[in-house]
Amino acid sequence: MCTGLSLAFPKKRSSLLQILTTGHNCVFKKFRTMDSKKEPEESPDTTSAGADSTTTAVPMEETKPSSPTESSQTSSTEPGLLPGETVVREGKAAILFPSANEVFYNPVQEFNRDLTCAVITEFARVQLAQRGVRILIPGEKDRVVVQLSEEKNGKVDQETSEQPENEQQMEEEGDKKEFITASVGERCEQGLHVLEGLAASGLRSVRFALELPGLKSITANDYSAKAAALIARNAQHNNVSHILQASQRDASMVMYEARGRKERYDVIDLDPYGSPSPFLDAAVQAVSEGGLLCITCTDMAVMAGNSGETCYSKYGSVSIKSKYCHEMALRIILHSLDQRAAVYQRYIEPLLSVSVDFYIRVFVRVKTGQVVVKNSASKQALLYNCVGCGAFHLQRMGKKMSQGKHMKYSAATGPPVGPSCEHCGQRHQLGGPIWAEPIHDITFVQKVLSAVSGNPTRFRTSKRIEGVLSMVTEELQDIPLYYVLDHLSSTVHCNTPSMLQFRSALMHAGYRVSLSHACKNAVKTDAPAEVLWDIIRCWEKSNPVKRERLSETSPAHRILSKEPTLQACFEIREDANPQSRKRHLTRFQENPQANWGPKARAKAGGGVSSELEDKRKQFQGKRKKQITDSSQLKSFPCKKFRKGTCTYGDKCCYSHEHEQETEEKMD
Repeated sequence: MCTGLSLAFPKKRSSLLQILTTGHNCVFKKFRTMDSKKEPEESPDTTSAGADSTTTAVPMEETKPSSPTESSQTSSTEPGLLPGETVVREGKAAILFPSANEVFYNPVQEFNRDLTCAVITEFARVQLAQRGVRILIPGEKDRVVVQLSEEKNGKVDQETSEQPENEQQMEEEGDKKEFITASVGERCEQGLHVLEGLAASGLRSVRFALELPGLKSITANDYSAKAAALIARNAQHNNVSHILQASQRDASMVMYEARGRKERYDVIDLDPYGSPSPFLDAAVQAVSEGGLLCITCTDMAVMAGNSGETCYSKYGSVSIKSKYCHEMALRIILHSLDQRAAVYQRYIEPLLSVSVDFYIRVFVRVKTGQVVVKNSASKQALLYNCVGCGAFHLQRMGKKMSQGKHMKYSAATGPPVGPSCEHCGQRHQLGGPIWAEPIHDITFVQKVLSAVSGNPTRFRTSKRIEGVLSMVTEELQDIPLYYVLDHLSSTVHCNTPSMLQFRSALMHAGYRVSLSHACKNAVKTDAPAEVLWDIIRCWEKSNPVKRERLSETSPAHRILSKEPTLQACFEIREDANPQSRKRHLTRFQENPQANWGPKARAKAGGGVSSELEDKRKQFQGKRKKQITDSSQLKSFPCKKFRKGTCTYGDKCCYSHEHEQETEEKMD
């Protein structure tokens, strides 16, 4: 550890080492002694150490950034900064951050971190109420329960001020027992143990310590020596060393060593660069009974169908390209978590699962129960997807039947489809298995939504959190996956009806329908695919397609050649417009800046390679900027030349220079 940490220190290391010795880790003290013996000529710089030890966190309200979606970054001369460092302010945290790309940080994930703080707050409220602890949130008043579900009589939803059930029970039992009050920034002896396995700069953990009440300890771990040293400095800089401890170890080993019931963590947060699959097995064992797992996946290319074989090797499920790929990605990670937990007689209960920007985020509780684990097979399903019209069918992996007080389990029967699609005659793709049960706990989501809407100044992304969670509460929980209205109309090459018209047609036919937070034009409904195509056929009659241009083997020709058995009514109903849409909540925001998305992976030397920057500029917007002049192809490398199969030589319209330069460099 000492050898690794020495790489992160500047040339005159005594001043930084003196800062590190203010913590409780004796390794830093021992290393400082070794360092002073090696370099007796260097005198300790007490000025910077003393200034850093007295630095306090800068509140978010004091310095607001120019954009509401960007974190504040300032090059400052405030004490404790090393050359080239900046101060990143997010929430109530002020993080010392190197200007080079030596430690990973992405300001786009502020929504992720805000949502995590909101979810853990409500989780702590429920868990600590059982331990006799009441938490206090700055700025929080009486709880407001937001009711977004629409009533049958068409009345406008009401907002009622209520207290949570746990708090009511605590007040009723107040005469019998005294309760402890936990405030933000204070260590609570009956509080939660939190682990951030891949902490990087420690921003998320510092925010936990400054913004979440009822915490006993936070372990911010990272395998990088520079990241671990930065975490220790940031904890000292924000005065949270009494709660937050830095760790430099392999995240899996940290969790494997905490498998004992007394050593388990109440909350484990994993936000890796890419796939979390290497850490899932350890995570489901290291979380306490009823504990919370917070998992982020940013390898969306794999989970959205570009590499089904890779997805199977990582998550035990085959992903397929489809319009519902983002919700399918959520169900793939839930399937993987449940499968790994079942090995240890444990099972998961999803609290909240969201697909946002370029990543997905799931919050699940992990519990133990051999009887409940037997239901795992019946919670998973294989997926049959038509490559022509996009119709899909689910096939449960297992079957369970109730026989009095006992439950009988058997193998499922199938398949639910024939050799070809009954609607368009095309073949089916087989994907999955995926999680086929609800992916949200609406009661819990309502509590989070109520807390965020009742205290909008707590998070900078409160409006977006409120919009996303509002859509989550409106989703049909018992209906997996969804159709996309644009894709339905484009399949038959006709004009697209408005969302309200299509939703009204389904509701007039007696079916349920909702939107999805994962896609703007999603149609989540319990209506079978035949009903959807009947509605499209009825719409096409009033918006005719030139059928003479359709191929006889195309899906459009085969679908439109059938007469509809259902006469659709497109008269707009009042209840067809969901409340989140009526209230104009922020649901699908536009990207506020260029290159909004994943950032480059952190590397030892820092910075982003020039080749990566050139590649970004070369391929940015390549679909919007179509090449009309063949001479422009010379700016692109020849793939056949790279493989050694190009036979055109100098006459090739693509460039051979890049490959030749690479060969010269290798020589």
